[in-house]
Amino acid sequence: MVTEEAEWLATLRPSRIREVQAGATGWTSVDLIDVESGNGDVLRAALETFGICVRLTRVGQARHLVRAMSERPRAPFVIFACHGEEGGIVLPELAAELERYQPFHRRLCGDDLRSFATFEGADVIATGCDTGHPDLVRAVLGCGANSYLAPDGGPFGYASFFAPVFVFYELTEGRSLAEAVNRLQRHDHELGMWRLHM
Repeated sequence: MVTEEAEWLATLRPSRIREVQAGATGWTSVDLIDVESGNGDVLRAALETFGICVRLTRVGQARHLVRAMSERPRAPFVIFACHGEEGGIVLPELAAELERYQPFHRRLCGDDLRSFATFEGADVIATGCDTGHPDLVRAVLGCGANSYLAPDGGPFGYASFFAPVFVFYELTEGRSLAEAVNRLQRHDHELGMWRLHM
């Protein structure tokens, strides 16, 4: 039976947000892992505006990142809001007495990731510079990700915030991930650094 509300929603421009307007709490979910990016709160707010349920995990030390990357069950999407360097995710700086007990130091590289992470069936996005390095790409995909989207260069900071917002806008509007990334790359040079690996 089609309700009056369903008929009205069907007259609106197609969008995944219609599921939320019809009463769903979200049309998908995201595990947002914020490694001192400075953008975690605003990124969460932006994604929630698109009708996405977001679980935000703030990373203050390497042990937090290990736990966040190895947790199950996993959301369909994972975002690493982070800084990158030399093909790795930059880890928080800690006082020496805390740092010595961490499982990883300075940055997390592909080999480190392979030792504990699981992304079973998730699409993973990283925002940090050079997180599209081939070794990190192989590691993320080798840990079970369906796909990995990350920059293969060093985009300026607000491009790193805008890239996932743009991609999720496109997904909300019903485009596939590949279509969303294609539109992202055509936007400008900075956003053209993001590459989708499958």
